[in-house]
Amino acid sequence: MQTQTKLENIDPATCVIKGTNKQKGRTISVKPGETATRNLFYGRIIIEAGDAPIAFENETHETGLICLGGSGHVTTGGQTFAMKLYDALYVPRDSSIIAASDGAFDLAELSSPVEKQYPLQFVGFDDVRKDPALHFIAGKVPTERDLNILLGKNVEAGRIMAGVTFSTEGNWTSWPPHEHANLLEEAYLYIDMPAPQFGIQMVYTDGETPELVQVVREGDVVVMPKGYHPNVAAPGGSINFLWMMAANKEGDDRQFGVVNVQPEFATGVSGLEASQK
Repeated sequence: MQTQTKLENIDPATCVIKGTNKQKGRTISVKPGETATRNLFYGRIIIEAGDAPIAFENETHETGLICLGGSGHVTTGGQTFAMKLYDALYVPRDSSIIAASDGAFDLAELSSPVEKQYPLQFVGFDDVRKDPALHFIAGKVPTERDLNILLGKNVEAGRIMAGVTFSTEGNWTSWPPHEHANLLEEAYLYIDMPAPQFGIQMVYTDGETPELVQVVREGDVVVMPKGYHPNVAAPGGSINFLWMMAANKEGDDRQFGVVNVQPEFATGVSGLEASQK
């Protein structure tokens, strides 16, 4: 078995997971010990019309649920929440969770082990879009993207953060290249990129010899245990992704927008300044 140190390296074998949107039911695709994460877990809950509700316990994990398609209901903590596209729900550890729908319902599930229990909170995407500290346009063409923070400083939590980013057609995102391995590990799940759309994701510590250069399509995941991680959309389409983070230290390291920009491209701004408002 590979050591944890090896797994935390930038290695396509443990950093690239293809087609995580292909299987019905509840699946877990990213987990420490199998992929290059220390604290971050990612999975999918996919329900189709006529399917029974899916129930599970999150045990020691705080959990974020984000609707990626369809609509449905999530019941937890004695409450039921109606969820539609890009709505998010933060669920504290030691919770029972039931996801149900009369039709199609597609949820991303991210989680991380925590010591403390934080409050249950629903985040409506419509509300995020109205808050200039949670929704803003980062960069300018050709690095322009529409950034939406779903689980950030608006939610009290221990480790996890998440949001959705949509590039302008053919543009780069996560530019200028930045890294934050001293605080957070991250993974990108590529969404809303119908075939034949694709993008190219890089992850590297040395731009001259990048450890990972990967073609990505909808449903793929790239784990970023460390390193700079810019990407670019193929012409005629956009590169869109759910970004998921887990802090190294519970509480202390859960900081969005605190990054180290690659020195060769440092201009005094990271493009993420609006999140600090």
